[in-house]
Amino acid sequence: MSAVAEVILYTTEYCPYCVRARYLLDDKGVAYRDIRIDASRDLRAEMERRSGRTSVPQIFIGDRHIGGYDDMAALDMAGELDPLLADIDDAAE
Repeated sequence: MSAVAEVILYTTEYCPYCVRARYLLDDKGVAYRDIRIDASRDLRAEMERRSGRTSVPQIFIGDRHIGGYDDMAALDMAGELDPLLADIDDAAE
């Protein structure tokens, strides 16, 4: 049985870019899993291992590492974010 594709955000509570990433996905009506790394070295290490980066947010759509908020916003401005999110919706059905 395969895992359902999902949107995952590694975030901290007060990071302004994390807040913007949440707002962008909320505005699009996208469900996501928000993994807060504030108080967990293990979750921070997981994020760094998966993304190769140390900054937050780190965003994954399915198996694809999108990057941070600026990367996701650039995809949105280029019209490339909605098709990626649609693929997630299709995989969940």
